[in-house]
Amino acid sequence: MKGYVFVPIFIVSFLISYFIYAQLLPDYIRQGGPLVVLLMVLSILTLTFIVERLITLKRAQGRGNVAAFMRNLRKSVDQGNVGDAIDSCRKQGGCLANVVGAGLERYQFLTTESALPKDEVLDETKRSIEEANALETPILERNLIALSTIASIATMVGLLGTTIGMIRSFRAMGHAGAPDATQLAVGISEALINTAGGLSIAIIGIIMYNYFTNRVDSFNFLLDETTYEVMQQLQRKAPAGQRHG
Repeated sequence: MKGYVFVPIFIVSFLISYFIYAQLLPDYIRQGGPLVVLLMVLSILTLTFIVERLITLKRAQGRGNVAAFMRNLRKSVDQGNVGDAIDSCRKQGGCLANVVGAGLERYQFLTTESALPKDEVLDETKRSIEEANALETPILERNLIALSTIASIATMVGLLGTTIGMIRSFRAMGHAGAPDATQLAVGISEALINTAGGLSIAIIGIIMYNYFTNRVDSFNFLLDETTYEVMQQLQRKAPAGQRHG
């Protein structure tokens, strides 16, 4: 998510959170104090990043079944039908198809339009794959740090609310004579509500961060495996422009 997009999302999240805090939340949750608004903002941001990551990773797989696409890709390259393999990549779309397709397009161009030696053709193909991979990988990893950061901040905000609530409770107990039961109850409620809110957001954020990180790692492994196999298949075949040389 771009920086200039984050600011309006944060503002909208704050306005929505404040409205819910002022109009819709039950009284016992409002006793958590103004930090509840910040916790609600963090929860909305967490949900936003989770939805954005789910959509992005879904798009990264492309339009068709990844396993079927890989089988067709390997078959086409093994049979020397580089053009068919490129068409499959274009139809599939997604990060994997984009990276492999970039390499195959470069390979096809060099084998038909140049007289470079086979080793140089393969080196240029590999370089094109690496460049395409460098462009696609950040898309998969975007906002993961933000999700992890929000989880950490939520824990700290919850702890801050807990501390403020306990201060209020001890102040109520420090009154001369009988403790102020109302202020004592409010302080304890504030402490517990902020603790529960902060921990809930942090738990969800950490779980989803680990889930997305695992999916990205698996996807990168699949990408490396596929590009390696394609390069091995291309290496076993002489470039078209040199077969009759």
